[in-house]
Parts: sequence; C-alpha cells; structure tokens
Amino acid sequence: MAKPVIAIVGRPNVGKSTLFNRLLQERRSIVDAQEGITRDRVYGEVEWNNHQLTFIDTGGYIPEDLDIFNAAVRKQAQVAIGEADLVILMVDGKVAPTSSDQALAQFVRVTEKPNLVLVNKCDTMFLDEQVNQYYELGLEILLPISALHGRLTGDMLDKILERLNLPAVGTTEPETIDAMRLAIVGMPNVGKSSLANALLRDEKSIVTPIAGTTRDSIDSTLKWYGKTIILTDTAGLRRKAKVQDNIEFYSNVRTERAIDNSHVALVLIDAEKGFGTHDRAIVNHVMKKGRGLILVVNKWDLIEKDTNSMQEFTTTIGDQFRALQHYPVLYISALNKQRVSKILELADKVYQVWQQRLPTRELNEFLQAATSNLRPPAVRGKVINLKYITQVSSNPPLLAIFCNYPKLIPTAYKRYIENRLREYFDLKGVPVKVSYRKK
Repeated sequence: MAKPVIAIVGRPNVGKSTLFNRLLQERRSIVDAQEGITRDRVYGEVEWNNHQLTFIDTGGYIPEDLDIFNAAVRKQAQVAIGEADLVILMVDGKVAPTSSDQALAQFVRVTEKPNLVLVNKCDTMFLDEQVNQYYELGLEILLPISALHGRLTGDMLDKILERLNLPAVGTTEPETIDAMRLAIVGMPNVGKSSLANALLRDEKSIVTPIAGTTRDSIDSTLKWYGKTIILTDTAGLRRKAKVQDNIEFYSNVRTERAIDNSHVALVLIDAEKGFGTHDRAIVNHVMKKGRGLILVVNKWDLIEKDTNSMQEFTTTIGDQFRALQHYPVLYISALNKQRVSKILELADKVYQVWQQRLPTRELNEFLQAATSNLRPPAVRGKVINLKYITQVSSNPPLLAIFCNYPKLIPTAYKRYIENRLREYFDLKGVPVKVSYRKK
C-alpha cells in the first residue's frame, strides 16, 4: 500500500518547518526567525498508529513576486499540493487572516482534496479561541496546535488518519528499503540542484543563478533498473570563514550530515573555475568519512575544448590531489543533460565496490604476487615479512596485513601495496584502508 502524502503549506513564518521537525523528531528542515528559510520541498516519513505517512514541508507561499524566489517557492508549494492526498494549511493564530492566507485557502479549496487548517501558536488552552477568526477562510475543519511545544499534535495526526479514511490502528509493517544513498555535494552554485532535477526528471529543487539557493538537504527516492536510490541534494558547502549567518551554518551542518549518511558522494566542481582549494577540502572530507566518491565536472559545455581536453583536465586534477587518481572523473552538463545518464551506472558500480567482501584466498594470492615483485626493504637490520592478509570489514574495504614488524614498514611501501591492491581488484572510487598488525 502506498504511503499517504500530506503537504504542509502556508505563508512564511507560520511554523511549517517547526511542525515538520516536531513530527519527524529531528531537525530535518532549517528553522530561523527570519522569513523564507525553506524554499524547496523537503520530505520526511512519520509513523502513527502503525501507518506510514509522508509529510512535505514547503516554502512560505506569497502570492506576489517580491523577489526571484517567490514564484519558484510558490510553484514548489503547488507541486506539493498536487502530490498530496491531504493538504494542511497552516496559519498563525496570533494574527488575523491575511490576504496570503485567503489566497492559499482558495487554492486548497479548488483542489477538492481532504484538508485541515492548523491554527498554530495556540500554546495554551486559553489561546484556543484564536481558531475562531479563521473560520472566514471557508474551510471546514480547524484545529489549534502548538508546533513549538508539540501541543495537540497527536490529535492532529488522529484527525489526519480520519480524513484519509484509515483505521485508527493500522496493520502495515514499516517498509524496509535496501537502497544506495547518493549525495550531491560541492561549493555553492556549481549546479547541484540542476543535476538532482536532471536525474529525477523533475523540478524537485529550486534553481537560480544565485549562490546558496538550496538551504536544506533534500532526499528523493528514484528507481533505476529495479534498484532504489535515495538521492540527496545538498546546500553548497562554504568555507567556514565565509559563513555569514545561522542559516548558512546549519546548511553546512546538514550537508556534512548528508555526506556522513551517504554511501557514495558526487562531488561537483565548476569546469570554468577548475579544481580549487575548497573543492579539495570537500573531496578530502568525503574520503575521510570513508564514502565512495565520483568527481563530477559540471558545465563542461561552456569550455572550449579539443580531443585531449578531458585527459588534460583529469591529469591536472590528479597532479593537484594525487589521491584522486584512484577515483572516477565524469564530465557533464547538468543543464543540457549531457552524460547525466552515465552517473547512476557509475555510482552503482562504485557502491558495489564500496560494500564488497574480497575472498581471503584471492587476497593472499595478491599479497604473494606483490611481495614477490617487490619485497619490503630491510629497516634497522630487520627483515620484514608480510605473512597474511584478510578483509576485516566493508563499507569501505578495511584490510589487515599481519607481519613481524608492522611499525617499521616505510610509507612508500605501504603506498605500493595499496596501489597494487587497487589495480588487482579494481577498487576504483572508494577509499581503501590497510592496517598492518603484529603476528
């Protein structure tokens, strides 16, 4: 059975994201006193009485185009309403209905979908009478709540089940999804949201020429040749010295959390700007977290090029950051959808490598061949013998080599073993960790 979808809409700063985070019991959407923080559609799963519900948090709906974002935010809210099985119109109980509330109520009414009006900021029972002023919106069911304190949110969820004609106590089992988590990360304005929309074939994220348009990390589920992929579009990672306010700080925190939760990260860079110092820092962060990595060079259509341009660009990147020689580089145009279709195929390949377990017999055949080709050098008169290798864990691959003098093995020889290991087992796209242990 498909999960019912509930869209939360309302004008700016009425508490939509506060309610959304309260229901999910985590800070999924950024919340701040400043208006207009949420811009894209943010999805989250909630279980209530054994029913799985999908909630959509939307940006503040403003009928007029006061800036470049208003039309885009309004479109995102309208799309969310179109997807929804039930629409929640959220209003601020501390003020009288506004023209924006009236316009939204009219829009909800013409959809003829089940709906609720939530009158927020009714923090005590003495404030519940604030509901009365909103009957003029012409919608039938109004409920007082306090999103900040969680007051009456349980009653609200019960009413949602009632409006959706779902039994009070469901019997559905929580859905388990064995899915690759694929995060799109990079500096601001490199085309992350354009790429997410191209992969999803849907305008899920708002795209403008203004750096920092995306603020939340936005999860989307897509099917690819029968496989489930959870795609996360993230806010641009700014240098810490460039973070100017709480919103940018929390955007950075959510992006770093998205990397931590991912299996594979697509690190986007701008072809025109090249591979810079902060791009290197982002790549290094992904590697340290042990995630699979694909370097995606976007806006390749804007580069004047010849037959050797890609190879020269790749070589330049490898010279700047030698570890990237072991990771795939893909050249695309998210705007024109050039080579975008190759991304999921390559990501799936990296994901398979990231979680695979290498047979112990083949590992020891490799070790014998590698040491026969180049024996470890003697250090301080000690002859080093690498005796045995096994895989300790996956996600990413961690291997243990047992030897007689693990502390004496030179760094150059460790690098030789790792490079041969990558070649032998084709471990492209994932960090490989080798631990040397006393035997």
